[in-house]
Amino acid sequence: FVNPQILSLAGMPANDVAIATALAAAVATLIMGVFANYPFALAPGMGLNAYFTFGVVKGMGVDWQIALVAVFIEGLLFMALAMTGVRTKLINAIPHCIKIATMTGIGLFLAIIGFQGAKLTVDHPATLVTLGDLHDPAVLLALAGIVLTAALVVKQVKGAILIGIVSLTLIAWFSGLSPMPESIVAMPSLPEETFMALDFSQIFNATLITVVIAFLFVDIFDTAGTLLGVGRLGGFLNKKGELPGADKAFMADATGTTAGSLLGTSTVTTYIESATGIEEGGRTGLTAVVVAALFLLALFFTPLFVAVPALATAPALIVVGAMMMSAAKEMDWNKLEDGVPAFLTIIAMPFTYSIAHGITLGVISYVLIHTFAGKVRDIHPLMVILAVALIAYHAFI
Repeated sequence: FVNPQILSLAGMPANDVAIATALAAAVATLIMGVFANYPFALAPGMGLNAYFTFGVVKGMGVDWQIALVAVFIEGLLFMALAMTGVRTKLINAIPHCIKIATMTGIGLFLAIIGFQGAKLTVDHPATLVTLGDLHDPAVLLALAGIVLTAALVVKQVKGAILIGIVSLTLIAWFSGLSPMPESIVAMPSLPEETFMALDFSQIFNATLITVVIAFLFVDIFDTAGTLLGVGRLGGFLNKKGELPGADKAFMADATGTTAGSLLGTSTVTTYIESATGIEEGGRTGLTAVVVAALFLLALFFTPLFVAVPALATAPALIVVGAMMMSAAKEMDWNKLEDGVPAFLTIIAMPFTYSIAHGITLGVISYVLIHTFAGKVRDIHPLMVILAVALIAYHAFI
């Protein structure tokens, strides 16, 4: 229900987007499970949908039908990079310290999303953020949810995170802190205005090309960061810190993006909330297949799921974020040529609200620091090319 809310601000019909969201997520996640055999789930990315609405449609004045073309083309380019193995080589070239930092940074990113959902963090005109109202019963309930979820995890109760979400949802409903669903089941309708609504009339326009490049860059590093982060959490990375069969995982991502654009939604990507499923024991593609089936089933229970309040899901994100911090202990923080880039990667993710921006700062700083410190031999040639490309991207986009 969040994705339709954001894309509706771009002028897209929310009901159509809701259906497109579930269908695109189901297709991409099913491919991930069957083809790549990983327990990763996919759905339209939250940062990417914000860029679609506020950066492209509202910021550049591009119609949403044209913006969907940019998403479609980006998905095809994504497929080409995955099939040729370029994306895997690129990610394997990323140094170990940045990979460790990525998992830790994603943990903080999950935490700030959770803090916002629980209203523990609110905006402030002078300091950007500040502590929420601790007299608010909803905030107190979310705090209690963190304690409950963490305690259940510590006691190794199966389904601990789900139990926490359901418990808080029921309390919020019956206490009046959140409205109860008006109905439980509703028959979904097919997308009417967004399905195959792409407008190719501006395909050679310079602005559209710029948008395609922007989507591609952000998607590459957002997906790479998520795969490395949740892959490490699940113990899927090899001794070199590489994800075996990454090309197949990237193909699921690219296919989901292409299908999503045809249905009527922004870029589909592997999402960081997959970490919750992995923490509950998900280790194979069967997990993803089940998630895909539930995405389809969710179409019939939209009124119920929309009624689940953010305060109920926020504690789960915060607890999982805490779990992902364990990677930080593997860093040699005294080795500053690695420590500083790793720190920038970690801290930039929550502060810029972007996994991609965190990796970008980490990659560029790693290359520059090692170069000026006289340790050029430690830099993989692809890292240099990547750093130059990222600098050019941010300079001209």
